[in-house]
Amino acid sequence: MGEYSLGDAMKDFIRKSKLRNGIRAVQIETVWEEIMGATIAKYTDKIVIINQTLFITTYIAALKNELIFQKPQIIERINEKFGEKVISEVVIQ
Repeated sequence: MGEYSLGDAMKDFIRKSKLRNGIRAVQIETVWEEIMGATIAKYTDKIVIINQTLFITTYIAALKNELIFQKPQIIERINEKFGEKVISEVVIQ
């Protein structure tokens, strides 16, 4: 049995786990302000990932409209931040 770091073991576990989307959603929430800015982060109520689709919930109509126009940038920023294709679609609710 070869040496295996704890970090590598955790990454492998997350990659294979059914918990992956939930963990990714928490990771995205953690860096959401950094990715999108303080104002957007303040008025975003919920972030969920289902099958590479990011669901963003907000009750501010103007923010919904702004996020709709920013979908390609949101996908690009998140995937760039994590260094892999985490998100392929964004749904604004």
